[in-house]
Amino acid sequence: MMRVIAGSAKGHHLKAPRTLRTRPATDLVRGAIFSILESMTDDWKLVLDLFSGSGALGIEALSRGAGWVDFVERAPRCCAVIKENLEKTGLKDRAHVYCCPVAKALSFLDREYSIILIDPPYADTTIGATITQLAESKLVGNRTVVIVTHSSRFALEPLYATLKMVKEHRHGDSTIAIYRKEVAS
Repeated sequence: MMRVIAGSAKGHHLKAPRTLRTRPATDLVRGAIFSILESMTDDWKLVLDLFSGSGALGIEALSRGAGWVDFVERAPRCCAVIKENLEKTGLKDRAHVYCCPVAKALSFLDREYSIILIDPPYADTTIGATITQLAESKLVGNRTVVIVTHSSRFALEPLYATLKMVKEHRHGDSTIAIYRKEVAS
């Protein structure tokens, strides 16, 4: 059973979608992601959660003080679970769920986010194209922190357009890659 691990909704159990394609981040990995974020930024105003699944990452961000989270998930069943989890944790007033493919959302979202969380299915080998599309969008600013969780068996590139990997942490079969915009000197 997944639960919110810190903040205002700490201890709330989260429902997970019943699908083989969804692999919610473990408490250990979520804890590591938020430990990294807390050491890298104090700007939690606007968060984007891509490939949201159950919404656990975005809900964790809201629980820890994020001002607003946009969730993007293509599966209608998962979107319903995210909305249910937001309702159950009392965080629905600070979030919106876009039930559409990530590539489509990246084409119409138009805000600069403080934090972008990307947790695609581990079998998705096109994640590099998604990171490149994100890097070329106006969603990533000079201070945005981009976190990508992926299988340790699949290496990500150190650079996608203007997004440069600044750290990488391995936790079993999960790797957390942290990207920031490369700023010209």
